[in-house]
Amino acid sequence: MSEFPINSVSESGAIDFGSRAVNSELFRELFRDGMTLVEETAAYLDGPGRSESRALSRAATLTYSTESMRLTTRLMQIASWLLLQRAVNEGELSLDQASSEKNKVRLDSPNPLMSGPQWDDLPAALRDLIERTTRLHERVRHMDRAIYAARTVAANPANLIARDLDRLASAFGARRLDS
Repeated sequence: MSEFPINSVSESGAIDFGSRAVNSELFRELFRDGMTLVEETAAYLDGPGRSESRALSRAATLTYSTESMRLTTRLMQIASWLLLQRAVNEGELSLDQASSEKNKVRLDSPNPLMSGPQWDDLPAALRDLIERTTRLHERVRHMDRAIYAARTVAANPANLIARDLDRLASAFGARRLDS
């Protein structure tokens, strides 16, 4: 008997690691961490963050406002992605449905600039939340690639070969002739 459930093997015989990842303890931990960080950030921005922002210089206040908006936007995108994957995990959506819905979620936002004088002027608690959210964002992006990249390659195996040829050409500083 196979160690993988029947529904985690595609028609081509490839193992669908995406469906396994969404149902894993790793995902459940990521979900808990994400939702905890959303709650913690909201509590900070509504409480101590307000007080701390009032004590900042005019330039630092502008940086605080900008970074706190970026932080909340990034967290809402992460939370949306996590809730979408949880819906798949609980059988409310298929992975195909989630795949089309996830296009509305932006995981490709750039990481914040976490250095320089403006960064140093921000309250330590806000900097900590930004750093933790950035790490969480990278974890989510990694899992997203693990879930959905395999589905894209399975849909078009030629992509896998082209990707590998591009990697080889890049590693050797060459240019592929057929591209």
